[in-house]
Amino acid sequence: MNTAPLQGIKVVDFTEVQSGPSCTQMLAWLGAEVIKIERPGVGDATRGELQFDPTLPSYYFLQLNSDKKSLALNAKTPDGKAILTKLIKECDIFVENLHPGAMDKLGFSWEAVHALNPRCIYGTIKGFPVSSKFKDLKAYEPIAQVTACAASTTGWYEGEYNVPTQSGAALGDSNTGMHLLIGLLAALMQRERTGEGSYVYQSMHNACLNLCRIKTRDQLTLDKIGYLTQFPQYPDSKFPDFVPRSGNTEGSGVLGWTYRCKGYETDPNAYCYIIFQRGAKDFEAACKAFGFEDWLTNPDFNTADARDRHKQEIIDRVEAWTVDKDKYEIVKLLSPYGVPCAPVLSTKEVMSDQSLYDGNTLVKINQGGKIGEFVTVGCPFTISNYQPTYGPCPELGGDTDEILASIGYTAEQIASFKTNGTTAPETVKK
Repeated sequence: MNTAPLQGIKVVDFTEVQSGPSCTQMLAWLGAEVIKIERPGVGDATRGELQFDPTLPSYYFLQLNSDKKSLALNAKTPDGKAILTKLIKECDIFVENLHPGAMDKLGFSWEAVHALNPRCIYGTIKGFPVSSKFKDLKAYEPIAQVTACAASTTGWYEGEYNVPTQSGAALGDSNTGMHLLIGLLAALMQRERTGEGSYVYQSMHNACLNLCRIKTRDQLTLDKIGYLTQFPQYPDSKFPDFVPRSGNTEGSGVLGWTYRCKGYETDPNAYCYIIFQRGAKDFEAACKAFGFEDWLTNPDFNTADARDRHKQEIIDRVEAWTVDKDKYEIVKLLSPYGVPCAPVLSTKEVMSDQSLYDGNTLVKINQGGKIGEFVTVGCPFTISNYQPTYGPCPELGGDTDEILASIGYTAEQIASFKTNGTTAPETVKK
């Protein structure tokens, strides 16, 4: 039995780069048929970005477009508009992430698509909510981060590197795609009851802001009392009227920090993250793990509030303990005592960990040809009765003839589309 959750769902994917394709790839992995619309002769911009070989699509493209079909289509030509109209009339979901106003100008706004197919769910990604004063800005991933509290609250809090810092995680791109995915799946459930498709609008800004929820919590607290006890600046520094950067602090009420380990002089990732919990029993266990039992009777450390006031002394002593130990050794020493800790892992270490090739966390996709096998991040959740399969990415326009034939076009019509600039670059007449 086919248990794919989205079996029978047809998606027209008018997205490119990362935010949209990350969403539509997940739809494909959940069993939907995803038809990716690509510009004839050009394709998704990421095909030619950051290439490892100028003759091959980049890993950037490959990691975001597995299991899709590629239709080369110029939707600006009369035939292109007619083809896209036919596809929309029979699809369940239409997704786009072009700049504001582009789909309206092309003639495929939400209102136009809804008129063509009232059951079609229309998903869109834009930089900002429609209420925002920045709604007309063209948004890249860092633009979303800097306007949604992420950059201003990330990074070091003193010294030369006290500058707003964007996260290494794609908060404005893949994160936005996953937020849109939630909305599209909810809209599919809604359609089961109403029989009608809806408009799902996801901004990159709001996706980032959702992940910065605890920073808005901190702002509320700061407005009330003027300081934040969990931050390294407390109690010795004066707080501004906005949430500052906090280095590597954990962010909630526990004391978490990144500590240097053996080899840090040559290995920039020879670090371990360690957390001291607030509970008395947890702290007692941690003191035994480190051999710091004297802290249990020291009023500077034996309560959580006292530890908040003496963070730097704790950090200094713990780091003196960690600095001559391997980061993996530290985890083995502390974890039996229930101390939350983990080694800082590089991309190389994560991708070399064979235990993560479990069918979901990291997966290997055989693209064939010169590319062969490549690694990507798989479906981040598991379903007890469904296992995604991970197939190759499409060649640019590789499914064009099949798709056009499936919606009723003849071989002669398909051939003509290739010569009039609809499904292939228009030939310049001499």
